[in-house]
Amino acid sequence: MSEVRLNIDDKEVIAEEGVTLLQAAKTAGIDIPTLCYHEALEPYGACRLCTVEVISRGRSRLVTSCTYLVEEGLEVKTRSDKVVGARKMLLELLLAETPQAKVVQDLAREYGVEKTRFKIENAEGLCTLCGLCVRFCEEVVGASAITLTNRGIDKEVAVLPEISTEACIGCGACAKVCPTGMITLEDIYGRKVLHSEASLGPATPIYVPSMYAVPSVPVIDPDTCIHFKTGGCKLCERFCEVQAINHEIEDEYEEIEVGSIIIATGFQQMDPSAITQYGYGRYDNVITGLEFEIMSNASGPTGGNILLADGTEPKSVAILHCVGSRDKNYHEYCSRVCCMYSLKYSHLLGEKIPEADIYQMYIDLRCFGKGYEEFYNRLQDEGVNFIRGRAGEVTNVAETPEEKGKLIILVEDTLVGRKRRIPVDMVILSTALEPQADAEEVARLINISRSADGFFLERHPKLEPISTATDGVFVVGCAQGPKDIPDTVAQASAGAARALAMISKGKVEIEAATSVVDEELCSGCKTCIELCPYTAISFDEEKKIASINEALCKGCGTCAAACPSGAILSKHFTTEQILAQLEGVLI
Repeated sequence: MSEVRLNIDDKEVIAEEGVTLLQAAKTAGIDIPTLCYHEALEPYGACRLCTVEVISRGRSRLVTSCTYLVEEGLEVKTRSDKVVGARKMLLELLLAETPQAKVVQDLAREYGVEKTRFKIENAEGLCTLCGLCVRFCEEVVGASAITLTNRGIDKEVAVLPEISTEACIGCGACAKVCPTGMITLEDIYGRKVLHSEASLGPATPIYVPSMYAVPSVPVIDPDTCIHFKTGGCKLCERFCEVQAINHEIEDEYEEIEVGSIIIATGFQQMDPSAITQYGYGRYDNVITGLEFEIMSNASGPTGGNILLADGTEPKSVAILHCVGSRDKNYHEYCSRVCCMYSLKYSHLLGEKIPEADIYQMYIDLRCFGKGYEEFYNRLQDEGVNFIRGRAGEVTNVAETPEEKGKLIILVEDTLVGRKRRIPVDMVILSTALEPQADAEEVARLINISRSADGFFLERHPKLEPISTATDGVFVVGCAQGPKDIPDTVAQASAGAARALAMISKGKVEIEAATSVVDEELCSGCKTCIELCPYTAISFDEEKKIASINEALCKGCGTCAAACPSGAILSKHFTTEQILAQLEGVLI
């Protein structure tokens, strides 16, 4: 594409042919105000604030820089008297129409306009009628849920009647491009803070799975991407300089032959709504530990501020330990991490809301790691209230004026030997760690066992903590049972080392005491195939007999005991060998 030379504010600018004056000025570092321009849309100069003076062939005139293309030898003034006068007039008109729009107020002050001479019809006005929301919703998103109605001074942005049920997909694009904040995303109950947004997962449709992802490339979530909902958008594809995005690519499944498998499927958080006495799902300000974690994160829905559902800061917070853990009604095991992350939350609350009263309600504090006990002592010095006792119920039924509008926790304080009612603004539930919902499916797929608590079973809890009954398959982290980060990292390192050891060795040792099929006696009934716990037996269609894979067989003897024709023998455990052993013992 050829280049064009022009002069903007006495500065020589070289721009590509076909770009607008606004784009050329931006490239040259010259700021031109605008309220209706977006690079994803075709410019149309609705706000007129980008007006500039162009001088060509001795003639001077005012044009909108977002629609006027660059020309060779053109002279452009972005701050001439004519331009400034025009912008002042436009800003006075905008102030009369949108007196509450901060962006308009800031621009007006920049140009010396303190107040408008025109009549203000709507003191709460915010909409400049720039049309960005309407055009973005229609041209980019493809939803057409917003429209401009009426003509002249009666023109306004209107929402279609079906927006809440059909047209609007809740993408938030209109709120994102609105220059004045006229459009906002709000809860149906009018709350400013949505605790339902405080959930784990990607915040945008395009994200890198994790900071340690290999390869470290972003992926597109089809469930939240606008293109897969409406067929429109594709902004990412348009602005990707290397053209690396293709929305038409479909998921592919690959079969990969491997020598070992490391299972690191992790855990899932228990849904505390099953414990009805704690009110999760019924009371807005009863949240889980993970939801609090997201809320306190600077990139979370509240920008790192700890807020109640109505947008105010809590003055008192209670953290309930062992919700679903160490409980015969749910999970009898200890989740191990709850005590320490609950203590961490107290510290975060103390930093963000120093005047807040913080309560920890626990059965026993299991601060077993390096530096953990010292951290617990530190929180005691910071004034955190520790109450030894499992909370019995969370209710909003007040019995005294001090409890009105609060969540009341009924708890037995075992250290003082009496029941207490603790009124608080927010309750955080430290919920149990559970096996993944598809753990049973994974166990069947890889042919490993699960323990009574549902997590994957190791070969030996002390001598083989990461090995499984299937050679070459290792289980690490919370897939094997609840554990904290240091233990998880240690197990992951051990699993990787064991896998690499097998690969570098180049061969594997098999069990000496395996089973063998006597081909002359086998009737091909296939009874043994269904009973083998290691899927080591297959059926030879040509010979019509069972065949045992010695690399998979562990010599458990199940097949030998069940074979109706006695065709399967366990090596080193034949009848003759056992009788010889008995004879040696008795004689």
